[in-house]
Amino acid sequence: MAEFQIGRSLFWRHFRRNRLAVAGGVVVLVLGAIALLAPQIAPYDPAAYDVKQILLSPSWEHPLGTDQLGRDVLARLLYGSRVSLAVGFVAVGIATAIGILLGSLAGFHGGWVDAFIMRFVDLMLTFPRFFLLLTVLAFLQPSIWTIMVVIGVTGWMGVARLVRAEFLSLKEREFVKSAQALGAPNRRIMLRHILPNSLAPVLVSATLGVAGAVLTESGLSFLGLGVQPPTPSWGNILNDGKANIEIAWWLSLFPGVAILITVLSYNLLGEGLRDALDPRLRGSR
Repeated sequence: MAEFQIGRSLFWRHFRRNRLAVAGGVVVLVLGAIALLAPQIAPYDPAAYDVKQILLSPSWEHPLGTDQLGRDVLARLLYGSRVSLAVGFVAVGIATAIGILLGSLAGFHGGWVDAFIMRFVDLMLTFPRFFLLLTVLAFLQPSIWTIMVVIGVTGWMGVARLVRAEFLSLKEREFVKSAQALGAPNRRIMLRHILPNSLAPVLVSATLGVAGAVLTESGLSFLGLGVQPPTPSWGNILNDGKANIEIAWWLSLFPGVAILITVLSYNLLGEGLRDALDPRLRGSR
C-alpha cells in the first residue's frame, strides 16, 4: 500500500510538471461536462428548423449562426459533442477489451497460441483501416451503434501488441514465478498478478485512441457513412457546410475547430500520461 501511494505521488508530481498535458486534461474534462450538460446549456432544440432563419451568420441570437434548414449551429455542436465523444469512448472500450484479451493470451501462453494470434494481428494490419471501415460500412446500415462497433473491432491490434509485450516481460518476474510455485492457477496469475501491472501503456493507448476514434467518426460522417441526420455529429455538420462553404463559412469553421481542440487535447493528455507513467521518460526530463 505504501509503494502504491509513493507511485501515485510520483505520477502526479511528474504529470503536473507537463503544462500542456494538464491543459489537455482540463479541456477534456470541460468537453465531458459540455457533453453531459448539453440538454441544459443548448440555447435551442438542435432539430428545430426555421425556414425564415436559413444560413444566418453568427449573431447575438445565434452565436454560431444557423444552417441551411435554419437550425442553430451552437445547439447542434453541443449535442454533437455527445455523439462524437460517445463514439470515441465506446469504440475505444471495445478495442481495448479485445486487445487485452488477445494480447494477454498471446503473451502468457506463448507457443502456437502466440504465433496464431500475432499472425492474425499482422493480417489485420495489412488492411488500411479507413478503407476497411468503408468496406464494412458499405454492407451495413449506418448508425451510431454500427460506427461504434466497427471502429472498435478494427482498432484493437495496437493494444494487443502492447499487452502481449507487457505479459512477455512480466511473466518472467519473481512475483509471477512465486505465484506459480505456490500452485496458483493460470487464470489467477493472469488476472491478479500480471494484468494489473500491464495496464499503464494500455491507459495511454486508450487516451490516444479516443482522439483517433473521434477523428475517424467525423471523417465517416463527413462522407455520409457515419452518424445519419437528423442526429447531429461534428462530421455531418461539416458535411452540411460543404455545399455552402462560400456563403456560410461558419458551418465548416466551428465544427472543424471543435474536432481540432478535442483531438489535440486527448493527444496532449495521452502524451502527458505516457511521460508520467514511464520511469525512463521521467528521468530524461
